[in-house]
Amino acid sequence: MMSRGSTTVVRSVRIFSTGSMIRPVRTGGSEKAVATSWIRSYSVAGGRNASTMTLGEKEVKEQPDIKETVAGGGAAAGGEKEKEVVSYWGVQPSKVTKDDGTEWKWNCFRPWETYQADLSIDLKKHHVPKTLLDKFAYWTVKSLRLPTDIFFQRRYGCRAMMLETVAAVPGMVGGMLLHCKSLRRFEHSGGWIKALLEEAENERMHLMTFMEVAKPKWYERALVFTVQGIFFNAYFLAYLASPKLAHRITGYLEEEAIHSYTEFLKELDKGNIENVKAPAIAIDYWRLPADSTLRDVVMVVRADEAHHRDVNHFASDIHYQGLELKDSPAPIGYH
Repeated sequence: MMSRGSTTVVRSVRIFSTGSMIRPVRTGGSEKAVATSWIRSYSVAGGRNASTMTLGEKEVKEQPDIKETVAGGGAAAGGEKEKEVVSYWGVQPSKVTKDDGTEWKWNCFRPWETYQADLSIDLKKHHVPKTLLDKFAYWTVKSLRLPTDIFFQRRYGCRAMMLETVAAVPGMVGGMLLHCKSLRRFEHSGGWIKALLEEAENERMHLMTFMEVAKPKWYERALVFTVQGIFFNAYFLAYLASPKLAHRITGYLEEEAIHSYTEFLKELDKGNIENVKAPAIAIDYWRLPADSTLRDVVMVVRADEAHHRDVNHFASDIHYQGLELKDSPAPIGYH
């Protein structure tokens, strides 16, 4: 054991038993009792196990990422217990703030991952299916729209929520398979792994946003399990069989998403859907003004879908030319 300022570093080779004790700790001239628990630990290949903790703070208990405070003499003395997440290996996380100095409250994304959507993107672009494979992709997507229209009708908030649970799958599947391919062949991906995983993350953030707007019912949550399970496996097999088909399907899915969000905007403009205040997560993620509304959110989400449309049709075109994705630089940097 050695001390550095107010931090004590405990190093041990092995501890074969567990136990606990009450020890006094002097803080500010007074002593208080702190419960200490020993944790069973084993060394690997002669390595050293170590843990760091600040005097007078909570001790590491059974879970490696949870620490427990025992106030007023410990649990035996009727003290109150409070659990909180400890820092990683004794390193306190840095404080993240917004540009105005206020505290950043999101752990799922950071300020440097936010962006402003390009609302000038062409929303009417359409890839005309010419080959048999293109026509198969096009009509497959069109056939999926019919049951969606019947189930959700004009409940566009719930429709958007369901749409994003599916739209976030292709990027993850494509990125995962390209990642494995890159490992097998010992070659670079041309940035496409990053581009596709960014797409998946962006679609997931769409879902996190619409979760704040449309509260899904239990049967809608159950439907997500079914639809995602079927679509994930079907898309996985399709990508293994023909990446150009898989990317073309995704391109047409994004075209349908643009159509759905356009109808969403029409309902908002007619007053059939209340134009509520934009969720806080959307304001921070897309760097929207503080007084933004749901309509503003739909606008930026629709622009994102148009970008994904172009990326996936581009990826499919690369394969149609007899090339691989790594042969053409990926469009990175939009998100």
